[in-house]
Amino acid sequence: MSYLMQGVKCCRPVNQMHKVKGTLFKTHTLNSIFGLNERQFNISHTSSQLSSEKADSYNYVIVGAGSAGCVLANRLTEDPLSTVLLLEAGPKDTLLGSKRLMWKIHMPAALTYNLCDEKYNWYYHTTSQKHMDNRIMYWPRGRVWGGSSSLNAMVYIRGHAEDYNRWSREGAIGWDYEHCLPYFKKAQTHELGPDQYRGGNGPLYVSRGKTNHPLHHAFLEATQQAGYPFTDDMNGYQQEGFGWMDMTIHKGQRWSTASAYLHPALSRPNLSVAEKTLVTKILFQGTKSIGVEYVKNGQRKKVFASKEVILSGGAINSPQLLMLSGIGNADHLKKLGIPVVCHLPGVGQNLQDHLEVYVQQKCTKPITLYNAQKPVKMMRIGLEWLWKFTGEGATAHLESGGFIRSEPGVPHPDIQYHFLPSQVIDHGRVASTMEAYQVHVGPMRSTSVGWLKLKSTDPNDHPIIEPNYMSTERDIWEFRQCVKLTREIFAQKALEKFRGPEIQPGNHVQSDKEIDAFIRQKADSAYHPSCTCKMGQLSDATAVVDPQTKVIGVENLRVVDASIMPSIVSGNLNAPTIMIAEKAADIIKGLPSLEEKNVPVYKPKTLVTQR
Repeated sequence: MSYLMQGVKCCRPVNQMHKVKGTLFKTHTLNSIFGLNERQFNISHTSSQLSSEKADSYNYVIVGAGSAGCVLANRLTEDPLSTVLLLEAGPKDTLLGSKRLMWKIHMPAALTYNLCDEKYNWYYHTTSQKHMDNRIMYWPRGRVWGGSSSLNAMVYIRGHAEDYNRWSREGAIGWDYEHCLPYFKKAQTHELGPDQYRGGNGPLYVSRGKTNHPLHHAFLEATQQAGYPFTDDMNGYQQEGFGWMDMTIHKGQRWSTASAYLHPALSRPNLSVAEKTLVTKILFQGTKSIGVEYVKNGQRKKVFASKEVILSGGAINSPQLLMLSGIGNADHLKKLGIPVVCHLPGVGQNLQDHLEVYVQQKCTKPITLYNAQKPVKMMRIGLEWLWKFTGEGATAHLESGGFIRSEPGVPHPDIQYHFLPSQVIDHGRVASTMEAYQVHVGPMRSTSVGWLKLKSTDPNDHPIIEPNYMSTERDIWEFRQCVKLTREIFAQKALEKFRGPEIQPGNHVQSDKEIDAFIRQKADSAYHPSCTCKMGQLSDATAVVDPQTKVIGVENLRVVDASIMPSIVSGNLNAPTIMIAEKAADIIKGLPSLEEKNVPVYKPKTLVTQR
């Protein structure tokens, strides 16, 4: 996903390292230009070092300062007697304490740079996908403070209430909607104020778009003309329908979990943070986790946890580290010569993701973001954002969207839309070529399930990632529906005065066979890998963690991130991942779960019709 501050050739070969250039500005100059706070800088600098004065032992060692790890670091250090070490493989999300100096992360419209820079990105790739014309798919994942919340498109979507009720049925007892909603609310401060569904006092600021772009209005009008309802809060009572999307943007800046949770906690003496630190192995005494081994500045070191090691590396890194440490399928580990600590065959299995495709229409009026991506205009947009955090740089422009059901009989929405008044080509790695608008559309509950496993025993080697995309007839059918239903919306009267020729798939693509071929050629990941350390009951041979987030079969080890989802939710994953960490923090502290009973959730009056 990409928009204004778009680099035409921003991606490097996978093996090329990105070096940080030194600055010629003097400190006092930087202070005057960027408003650096000396105390903030000193706190950030000192707390991010592994202090040599301290013993190399903490109550908790958290691996990964991403969407979940930042939440845990904040919540667990609310108790001044709990010491926490947070380890992150990537760099900080600030430079000299300034967000402006790291504008590629913090300017919402600059998000393409994040997706194309290995400095902040694990830059994963899948295996060749046999059901998608043997394409190798690109999977960006955050490797920086904030993790993927520092790279994503800032869309705040919780999923549907029934996703969490399904989790409970799948063995994640205590993770139904009644027990999850309070943690969504605990995390959040919504700019529209608290209500039965929104939070009003949390660290995660959530806002609505401010551009008032005519194409967003025309799109929403077109969806209603096509027979779909308007919903005023797709994270509240009614997900189904189209409306204005919530975004993790605050005062014109990306509001990642690093901004929301980590930076406010850096001044606490019981929190230590280390960046550019690759954890290579979990240390065990028998089956008891006692710490981790890591590499920093080329030196291999160990650090110990008196209470627990908590993995929050995400759906790729967490299972990878478990397997490197001897937890996984014993046969696979033995083939690589890794001593088996615990045979857990579910590690790395159950991989789920969302695929999406762009349906694009040429726009007959010069009102899209095309001109905003020209160098002079980009400079003006960038300078305004650097000066005031306002203007077209202060949004990701994905301000409208929605959820619909693919056919009659589907109980809740299984197709998601994001609308963008611009054209995106190849993840935004290629500049747009014309005035155009598009939707990102895809099925939410794919029946194709994949896996990942180690390529080698080298922690620097990316694992083998096999999402097994489009391997079922149901998935193929759902994508056909995505294209057909989108064309119906785009044909409505509200878009008539803007509507030029269809760019993608193009009018030559009409038959089911032609649509299927288009999907194989053009569908791509929506960047939502999950479910590889599935939560479930001890009786489930494929479960990796129990409903308390503890790794089954060992002691003092948890996983808290998107990997523990039993199944993927119907929407974007950042908000659910933050909720998981908020709820897990209470579990780790020994607190009873928050609960809100009998919260009403919309159900269609009839399932006989599709809309």
